[in-house]
Amino acid sequence: MPLARVLSCAVVGLEGSLVEVEVDVSRSGLPSMMIVGLPDAAVNESKERVRSAIRNSGGTIPQPSRITINLAPADLRKEGPAYDLPIALGIMAATDQIHGDLTNTVFLGELSLDGGLRHTTGVLAMVGLAKDRGIKTVYVPAEDAAEAALIDGITVLPVTTLRQLVLHLNDHPMAAGLIVPYVAQPHTEEESNGHYPVDMSHIKGQEHVKRALEVAAAGGHNCPPHHG
Repeated sequence: MPLARVLSCAVVGLEGSLVEVEVDVSRSGLPSMMIVGLPDAAVNESKERVRSAIRNSGGTIPQPSRITINLAPADLRKEGPAYDLPIALGIMAATDQIHGDLTNTVFLGELSLDGGLRHTTGVLAMVGLAKDRGIKTVYVPAEDAAEAALIDGITVLPVTTLRQLVLHLNDHPMAAGLIVPYVAQPHTEEESNGHYPVDMSHIKGQEHVKRALEVAAAGGHNCPPHHG
């Protein structure tokens, strides 16, 4: 199967869309890997992350091969490293290393060079978008499963490594119990009563920051942590 399709998501500002990651692997032409479909620098750099992640997860990229990756729709800007996982799965599916069903499922996640999945920003918005588009299942980095599970009505499957996911998709005996739907932890009685170990009143000053957090909480908006 020289052509494979894997679903992911893009959220740019207020605009969101399901992204179809199309991967074509050909033995003709000069060996290369090319990403098209308005990728930003982080998406283009995924080529090297994906190569190493596949190799270090026990997979292979046939050589020589010309790999073309199209992120559709082509007129929507694609940003960030969340496409690493669907690109890797597309390459492995197109080269008959994955035999499981990848349809009607969204895959999100940045890959490390050893095949591990890293935290990806914007997971909540992307999972919400997937649900709005009728998707029933989403695979996310294990670190982001709790955030993704805030969206009701969609099955969240936490993934630790690419190798683990490939075994799971291929229904390998070694994969039994490795990836199971994430179940949100119930709120404690203390939280249910509105009592929390940290309170805004403990913070001195920073009135603008506290006001921004209160507005975000009141509107049910995502408020990602700031690093730096």
